[in-house]
Amino acid sequence: MDPDRPSFLLVDGNNVLHAWEDLRPMRLRSVDLARRELIRRLTDWSDDADERVVLVFDGGSRSPRDEQRDRRIQVIHGGPGETADAVIERLVLKYGGTYGLSVATDDHAVRDLAAAAGAGTISCDLLKARLEAGHQNRADWLRRHRRKK
Repeated sequence: MDPDRPSFLLVDGNNVLHAWEDLRPMRLRSVDLARRELIRRLTDWSDDADERVVLVFDGGSRSPRDEQRDRRIQVIHGGPGETADAVIERLVLKYGGTYGLSVATDDHAVRDLAAAAGAGTISCDLLKARLEAGHQNRADWLRRHRRKK
């Protein structure tokens, strides 16, 4: 990726919620709870990442199209009946030439379209590994720099 172009990681939120086994109990209890946990993890990771995070969820008949921003993460909910896949595809096609884009999803059709548009792609498992590595690096740094009493 070009270091002079801003980089964005587009995350297929529902895809991740179904792929990560450790979120399954939360998702079964409350989808909103699982979404908040995913937002927390991505926000923590984004503090140290070189790319901004755009987390995309499917729309629903009850969920209006809305966006929320918190530090370096942006959360987008598709419009009524609009899938996260459709939103991600539209963003990749519109901004692929302007920004460095990567897409985190296990959906092969979305990955193929993203790659054809020049975006990088990663699996949900690789995204989880990146987040875990970032968490471990932060914990190691804090241990090394903690003042001894």
